[in-house]
Amino acid sequence: MLPPDHILRPATLSDLAALGALIALSARTLGARDYSSAQIEGALRGAFGVDTQLIRDGTYFVVEHRGQLVGCGGWSRRRTLFGGDARPDRDASELDPRQDAAKIRAFFVHPDFARRGLGESILERCEQEAQAHGFTRFELMSTLPGIKFYAAHGYVAGEQTQWPLGPGLTIDFLPMAKRAPTSR
Repeated sequence: MLPPDHILRPATLSDLAALGALIALSARTLGARDYSSAQIEGALRGAFGVDTQLIRDGTYFVVEHRGQLVGCGGWSRRRTLFGGDARPDRDASELDPRQDAAKIRAFFVHPDFARRGLGESILERCEQEAQAHGFTRFELMSTLPGIKFYAAHGYVAGEQTQWPLGPGLTIDFLPMAKRAPTSR
């Protein structure tokens, strides 16, 4: 549950600059224990970043604290599993909720607001909305710092993968999945 002075709302295109800044700060600060600076900067050029398709679809959310964006994350009914607008291999085709899993996407929290329930509140909203659209499964590509968070919320890990960021540079991610609580 969010603290009373926090607001969870759908992101808008007018949030783009603030989202970009939040994502970069979160990745550089909270990712520093698990990734090198080169990996983080490489990921910020494509693997991390704002996906305006999610905003246009109304499935990306922000948490505001006194007018400042301090958290973000969303879900998608589209095939792309992760990555911002700069990622060239995006697939915006729609998923079939009867056979596909909704994609949980692009969760970032301001370092000063980490571990205060923001991510959990956004994740609950995403899962509820995806279920309302007929999805019974969720999948995501977790950063190394996010693994414990998602595991604590019922996500099961697949095999760790190395994602290419450029010549001689990769970043480790972990695919994770979960069934909706009401599905069998």
